[in-house]
Amino acid sequence: MSATLTTTVTEPVTSLLNGTAKKEPASTEEEPYRYAHLMPVYSNDKYPPLEYFEHIDAGSRALKHPNPRSFLDSANVVELTPNLGSDVRGVNLATLSPDQKDQLALEVARRGVVVFRGQQDFIDRGAGFYTEWGRHFGRLHIHPTSGHPEGFPYIHLVYKDANSKFVNEGLTTTVWHSDFSFELQPPGLTTFFLLSQPKTGGDTLYSSQVMNLRTLSPVMQDFLRTLKAMHSGLDSLRSTKGGVRRREGIETIHPVVRQHPVTGEEALYVNKQFTRRIVGMKREESELLLNFLYDHIAKSGDHQARIKWEPMSMVLWDNRVTAHSAISDYSQLKARRHGARITPQAERPIPALASMKMDD
Repeated sequence: MSATLTTTVTEPVTSLLNGTAKKEPASTEEEPYRYAHLMPVYSNDKYPPLEYFEHIDAGSRALKHPNPRSFLDSANVVELTPNLGSDVRGVNLATLSPDQKDQLALEVARRGVVVFRGQQDFIDRGAGFYTEWGRHFGRLHIHPTSGHPEGFPYIHLVYKDANSKFVNEGLTTTVWHSDFSFELQPPGLTTFFLLSQPKTGGDTLYSSQVMNLRTLSPVMQDFLRTLKAMHSGLDSLRSTKGGVRRREGIETIHPVVRQHPVTGEEALYVNKQFTRRIVGMKREESELLLNFLYDHIAKSGDHQARIKWEPMSMVLWDNRVTAHSAISDYSQLKARRHGARITPQAERPIPALASMKMDD
């Protein structure tokens, strides 16, 4: 993949860290930000359209393991809810063997989202290590518009500080979505962590698309399995923070109900951010059905888990079976929130209805 660098823009580093200003005499220089080397730049590199590749899910290899949860043998695991989410302490992700990474992929697929606490060893190893970690789970995706560490385009960064503007034109900052669902091969297992965070706020919500489907009536489930939906990445490129567009957006048709390639579980696969219409329906029909499903996802608190961030935490989730939303409720704190995401792509979504053809 070739690229030509034309422009690089770097976000300003402010004096705020973890929500409080460092009180020192005016003549004293600001304390250097520990992760300044991971500040976002906005390169104008251009990339060609993504091409299809054969994906073998890491979790599939763990199915043959006599104890596919052995990497958690010495850990303290707390289930956040009965059907979604686990909170784990006592595992160093940076030192996992390839076999243990396969087990990890299977565990995340089964639980939907898992947060690992105390991961400073991993976080301090830097962007090169993050990239190699992600490649174990699939081909890495480059965000078409966001910032990334200098020289590491595969690491997607989110960044806000005291100088950032919080734009919210709606009643809430909650936007349920599955990352890049408009791609032909959207992400599977995804890793995200914060390098700096406000003292409170900035939590992340997750919703089980397996449970969102399962609680619908059998009649509705059967109907949804017959449907396809158009997912679009065009709208997300119309306003770009760094003023760059590295790859043109696309629109892709996916099944409304997909099947996980390893667990076999079926999951609802629509989201308000990227899904635009139901294929074959009149506009009013499509909007009626999609709005019903979006409302169902948003209101089903019994299918949701809320991750409260602690320093040096890492969250891994399976984009195929969960939806998520960031919560931007900390603007008044004037604090820095600096996060990094590693985004391996997975297979083209597998229809739950075996007879469905996805050639169109």
